[in-house]
Amino acid sequence: MPPHVPTPAYRRLSFDERRSQLLDASLRLFAQRTPEDVSLDDVAAAAGVSRPLVYRYFPGGKQQLYEAALTSAAEQLKQCFDEPREGAHLSRLARVLDRYLAFVDEHDIGFSALLQGGSVVETAHTTTVVDGVRRAAVEHVLHHLNATEPGLRLRMTVRVWIAAVEAASLIWLDEGKQPPLDELQAWLVDQFTAVLAVTAAHDPQTAALLEALPTDG
Repeated sequence: MPPHVPTPAYRRLSFDERRSQLLDASLRLFAQRTPEDVSLDDVAAAAGVSRPLVYRYFPGGKQQLYEAALTSAAEQLKQCFDEPREGAHLSRLARVLDRYLAFVDEHDIGFSALLQGGSVVETAHTTTVVDGVRRAAVEHVLHHLNATEPGLRLRMTVRVWIAAVEAASLIWLDEGKQPPLDELQAWLVDQFTAVLAVTAAHDPQTAALLEALPTDG
């Protein structure tokens, strides 16, 4: 007789673990389809649970689940900009963009729907969540520039570049994910250097920051 293989003991998930499981399943679906094309039945099937269980954790239904999934995705995007303040700032920026663009690549359809505001379930809350990602990105970049009290021109420059990264990401998806990610990343880093140089020609604070930043060479 073949040796007896014990069946793994069933482990009941905690509330937070089950909620995280449902959010992960939702994010995978929202990465593949627009939010309006995802049903609670789809989420339940993807998570291997029943529809009533989904309602138990998200009694507000699809809207609550969507907003929670968006908040979770937003936190992941914010973490993309969390880089140790060590070494040359362009090297740090390149690593940040690597993570950001990898997220865009993985969550392509969902990313496009969220940032283009094309979802019928978009609300003031979801708009605020997305705007929070942009503001966090700006603060992280300013932090890496050692700009403790950034002036108007410097802050505007960083905000414009963040908007350019977002727009480039959406265009990249529309163009069938071309050019390759490494080329897109390098181009965006060069863009950042260029816009800072332009601002530095008009703003003494930016000029001083650029001169003081560590370089790769």
